[in-house]
Amino acid sequence: MKKVFKFMLKAVAVIVLLIVIFLATVYVVNVVASKSEQSKIQPYGQSVVVDGKKMNVMIQGEGKQTIVLLPGFGTASPALDFKPLIEQLSADYKVVVVEPFGYGLSDITDKPRTVDNITNEIHEALQQLKINKYILMGHSISGIYGLDYVNKYPNEVTAFAGIDSSFPTQPTEVMDTESVSLLQKSGFYRLLVKLNPSQIMTPDVDDNTKQQIKMITLKNLMNPDIVSEAQLLPTNFKAVQGLQFPKNLPVIFFLVQNDPDIKNWTTQHEEQIKNSLHGKVVLLDGTHYLHYTQSKAIADDLRSFMNSIK
Repeated sequence: MKKVFKFMLKAVAVIVLLIVIFLATVYVVNVVASKSEQSKIQPYGQSVVVDGKKMNVMIQGEGKQTIVLLPGFGTASPALDFKPLIEQLSADYKVVVVEPFGYGLSDITDKPRTVDNITNEIHEALQQLKINKYILMGHSISGIYGLDYVNKYPNEVTAFAGIDSSFPTQPTEVMDTESVSLLQKSGFYRLLVKLNPSQIMTPDVDDNTKQQIKMITLKNLMNPDIVSEAQLLPTNFKAVQGLQFPKNLPVIFFLVQNDPDIKNWTTQHEEQIKNSLHGKVVLLDGTHYLHYTQSKAIADDLRSFMNSIK
């Protein structure tokens, strides 16, 4: 019995040791890889100073009208994520992609990610670039920030376009950031991505761009700004519930047809524009990331919509 007991103790000790070695290996690999990837991330766009921090902005196209693109929540690299849409729009428009603090190649700020702070910072970035008239186009959560923005700066925004954009009364809750943060810090998120690359969503772009998105995703995942924004989601939705789109502002929504996740998705957006002089809802087949697969349709319909109200 003593021999059996000693064997079992040794077996348990070996198993524990192997687990410790495995955990340590995953952690060290993540630290080393993260440090190595910092030098492999290729810069794009330009930086503007906002509140003492650098905010990254990418500009493409030379059209007379300007479109300012704002990302959905947690989009690792907005400029690369919007690439298919930028290519479709930049033939006729000057396209400006703003990467808020904590996104893309922008710095991290110590200010809470409230609606007020986010929209003020975006506006300051555009002011630095002397961009004063533009169509505001936002994906997902930027429907909330956009609603606040167009009410703050009605003399600058010429139209709003939402890409499957959020609405104020949409059900939301504080996100569980601790679990994801633990996965990221321990290195297990990197391991999951290695085992299943589809963990990181990317548009249909070249392999180099996909690799860049992957590295920037691993860099930005659950950074302090993303965590702050996640924790403030219910507060930010509530903050805009009393706001409406200005009656004279043209508004067009590009929405997923028959959205399976949120009840009355289409009717809620139709409610938002019921008093608009120029309001339209365009239903498209696809997922929440409509700009991955429907960029041409979005660009064509936006041009048609804007031409119809001249």
